[in-house]
Amino acid sequence: MSQVSPQDLVDRAQISDCVVAYATGLDRRDWELYRSIFTDEVEMDFTSVGIRAGSYAADTWVRDARRLFAGFEATQHTSTNHVHTIRGDRATCMSNMQAEHFVAAGADDSPSPGEERWTIGGYYINELTRTPAGWKLCGVTLKVTWSVGNPDVSRIAVRRGRAAGA
Repeated sequence: MSQVSPQDLVDRAQISDCVVAYATGLDRRDWELYRSIFTDEVEMDFTSVGIRAGSYAADTWVRDARRLFAGFEATQHTSTNHVHTIRGDRATCMSNMQAEHFVAAGADDSPSPGEERWTIGGYYINELTRTPAGWKLCGVTLKVTWSVGNPDVSRIAVRRGRAAGA
């Protein structure tokens, strides 16, 4: 293994902190934290879950996430096996992911009992840039490689989020 400088270790820790904050912000519905990890414009590719790829204003991306996640009873995203490639002030962090999504039963639009959960797994390709405020995500690609459960829970969550005025 090649020599690792103290700055490399600091950068890796800060990059991983940013990537983990992505999951933490979503799951805790901490929209200030979630917004803080992005540059003002972000390239997002979530076509593997039906969201069109493109350039988004970070505020718009966060607003849309807030609306979607308002309809979930709970979510839990994990981010593991971070592999860093640092190129000066740019970096890529590949990370494995698993995401659990739950909707509450009992409403008119509820899924059948036992179908309130959707789990996806795969990996993220996280692109980051060093800013005066630290490392920020400037691009995220989600590659879902497997799923179990009911993918309709996302559509239910969108309807419930909109109905709640989120």
